[in-house]
Amino acid sequence: MDVLPAGWCTKTFTATVFFLSSLNQFIVHNLLNILFFSGTDVVIVKSGRRICGTGGCLANAPLHQNKSYFEFKIQSTGVWGIGVATQKVNLNQVPLGRDINSLVLRHDGSVYHNNEEKNRLPANSIPQEGDIVGVTYDHVELNLYLNGKNMQCPSSGIRGTVYPVVYVDDSAILDCQFSDFYHTPPQGFEKILFEQQIF
Repeated sequence: MDVLPAGWCTKTFTATVFFLSSLNQFIVHNLLNILFFSGTDVVIVKSGRRICGTGGCLANAPLHQNKSYFEFKIQSTGVWGIGVATQKVNLNQVPLGRDINSLVLRHDGSVYHNNEEKNRLPANSIPQEGDIVGVTYDHVELNLYLNGKNMQCPSSGIRGTVYPVVYVDDSAILDCQFSDFYHTPPQGFEKILFEQQIF
């Protein structure tokens, strides 16, 4: 009968915990912040980061932290919108912004919430194909950035737990970026964190 060296149990336990912890971090990192809940005619490709078809999609993580930042790249123009929404939003009815469950920038530069125009991008700053639209949200105000420049277009009004939202129609294709951003987030803002990552 072989005798196991002293401390083998502790070393094995520590290695197992480290492996499981590393595996969990790998899974969380690779599944964090993808487009997840979608309308029936939406097509999600590129590992959950590209939306096309018709309808909307929520990201898989709510905006729990105080200051969140995320981006969308316009791959192909058409009818689209980006912003924040609650899980009660109807992802099959575009454009969003028609009710209390979404606050979105629409492709024409208007920002809508509860069927009311809350703000509008400057006329010479309507996003075009290839542009990057950044979004900050601090649980009160949504702000928009075009290719890293603040559009000075704050909007508010939505309440409750919200998620990043995007919708497309009329051949629009958008890519979401929840980390590895094209532009540095504004000071104090960061990528979306899962709730367990906040503590």
